[in-house]
Amino acid sequence: MNDVQRNPNPALAPNQDPDPIPDPVPDPDPDPISSAVPAPRPRLSPGTVVRDEQRNRIGEVMGAEGPYLQLRPLGGGREWDAEPDRVRPATTAERLSAAVAAANAVSRGERA
Repeated sequence: MNDVQRNPNPALAPNQDPDPIPDPVPDPDPDPISSAVPAPRPRLSPGTVVRDEQRNRIGEVMGAEGPYLQLRPLGGGREWDAEPDRVRPATTAERLSAAVAAANAVSRGERA
């Protein structure tokens, strides 16, 4: 028998680890201030269905008045003011849930 072991990968030295742990990649943007700035929020135009995180309500954007957005419940009702920073577009599930709740209120005679 031959006492010499064959190297399965000739590109590696005989005692070299075939899968070394790579060095961590440095952050290309080490500036902590620029990375702490949140991404810009999408512009919410009239008709957009949104979630008011401050009041935990779903509403439709009716417009803007000063620094606030004017929102109205999907089934109609009284508008309320919301801070744009506390409003985000509603998910499909949130829109559907609010629409079903509005339809149920109409069927019960709570809203016209």
